[in-house]
Parts: sequence; C-alpha cells; structure tokens
Amino acid sequence: MNKNITIANIAEELGISKTTVSRAISGKGRISEATRQRVREYMEENNYKPNVIAQGLAKSKTYNIGVVMPSDYGLEEMSYFQNCLVGLQEMASIYEYDIILTVCNNNDLGQLKRIISNGKVDGVILMRTLIEDEAVKLLLEQEFPFVVIGMSGYNNVIQIEHNHYEGCKELTSMLLMKQLKRIAVIGGSESHMVTGSRIKGYMAAYKELNIPVPAGLVFLNQDNYIMVERAVDNIFLKGADCIICMDDSICSAVLNKLGQEDIKVPSDIKIASFFDSMLLKHNIPAITSLSFDVQEIGRVACKTLIDLFDGIKVQEITYLGYKVELKESTR
Repeated sequence: MNKNITIANIAEELGISKTTVSRAISGKGRISEATRQRVREYMEENNYKPNVIAQGLAKSKTYNIGVVMPSDYGLEEMSYFQNCLVGLQEMASIYEYDIILTVCNNNDLGQLKRIISNGKVDGVILMRTLIEDEAVKLLLEQEFPFVVIGMSGYNNVIQIEHNHYEGCKELTSMLLMKQLKRIAVIGGSESHMVTGSRIKGYMAAYKELNIPVPAGLVFLNQDNYIMVERAVDNIFLKGADCIICMDDSICSAVLNKLGQEDIKVPSDIKIASFFDSMLLKHNIPAITSLSFDVQEIGRVACKTLIDLFDGIKVQEITYLGYKVELKESTR
C-alpha cells in the first residue's frame, strides 16, 4: 500500500475526475451511488484515509460556480452572453460543477455579496470588465477565487480575453492597405475595458503604417440610435471613406441611417465591424468583421477557474484567437 496515495491517484486509477472523488469523500454533490461505492471500496482496499485538511476542504466545497452577468446589457448583446454561457455550462458539466447565474451592476453588488457570504459558490466568473470595477475590487478584498472574461486594469486578476487589440489592429491595417486612409470609428461606453482595447488597436494600426490618425473621426460613448445617426452625419461632413463600428448593434444603426439617406455600401462608403454576431448574419452586402469563438471563451474561463480550485498554476492573462472576415462591405 502506497502511504502517499492522493485524491489524484484515486481519480486516475478509477478513471474518474478528482471532483468525483472529492464528492465521494465528502458525501456531498451529485454522483451515482455506484460511483460513490467504487471510491469507498478503493479507499478501503488501499487503507486510504484523507487527512483532516483534505477532508475539510472536500466537505466545504459547494461544486457551484457563480457567473455574473451585467444588468445593463442590451438586447443585441444577448446572443454573446448566451453563447458564452453555453461554453461555461459545457465545461462545468464535464467537471461536475453547476452554474449559479446572477445579475449585477457596478453600483449594486447585492446578489454577488449574498452568494459569497452565504457560501453558495466555490468561485466566480465575471462576464464583463469595467475600468472602475467594483465587483473586481470586492473579490480581491475577499480573496475569493475568480476569473474575468475580458481585460482588467487591476493587478493579480486572472483574465481570459479574445485578443481585441491585435484583432482590431489587424483589421484596421488591412483597410488602410486598401488605401482607405480616413477611417472613422463609432464605439460604445469608454467605461468598458473592451472599448479601450479596440480603440488602441485602431490607433496602433495607423502608427505602425506611419499614417497620421485623421482628426475628429473617433466617436465613443455612442449609446443609442440617435447618437449614432448624428455621428454618421459628422463622419460624412469630415469626408471619411470607411466606418468601423465597434459592435454589431452600432453597425446595424449605421446601416439603417445609410439606408435612410440612400447611401450605398460599399460604393459610397465602406463599412466594417469589430465584432461578428448573428445580428448582421444575413445583411446584404455581407459585413467585413472580426470573428471570435464566444463559446470557447466560456469553456476556457470555466476550466481556468476549476484549475484554480485544484491548485493548478494558471496564467494571469490568456489570449484567445480571432479571424478577420473580409467581405463585400469593404470591397
């Protein structure tokens, strides 16, 4: 008998996860009675007795992961969050964890505080990051395990991010190399970390190609259709030859405005988007965009948090890939 036998050894020997072994030891969680019995028999045969610390940790685990959605998301963002949740749920199910979904805004963290203080979850995944992020501050202060989807301006935060900076830089560079020098940008809230990543990528493309950034063609905090339509009017007054929209809801508003004015895409102006979603899937002409695997980011965020639970070292920042989809709207 190996005196140094561990939960990991038992899991490997029986062909099950460490989570399942932990649940069998603690008597908590959803596993079949047959599996529970297999683990107990193996422990008895090998005279395995979990130490007090390991047993205490097993008994205190909830096998729940808290997932925090922002309360201020728009209808156009629903498909993003739904796909991300599908990826989260897929990975959580593999490791026999359940998802507890909660909704918070930056000024009211009541639900998040309750699930932490009531011991309902083992860790948390934040689905949106802000420059001044009260949820991140709370979790850091509580020293509670968590992962964010997106970039964070705070130290010691585990971040899973599609590489918006590089993607936006590459797409902008490709448009500049098509001799589209006066490229305008319309974006959303500057309080969102992703907005900063995207605009930095746009600026970096101009710098790398040694082309001056055109003055007065960046419009941020355009949070409704009226603001977007006014931005389009200004963009035409300043002679832009292309508009990049930071997301597809903004792009949809831009296309609607162009349709009202009988402005043709791509003959009168080129259009691109920094995010490819179902919203514009059937648009004619097809819109040049950046494409991200949103389910993948959910899966990776969940697996990273579970690795944290298991004491596995994880990277502070994990960048996921993207594809540039050049389509008819910029031809």
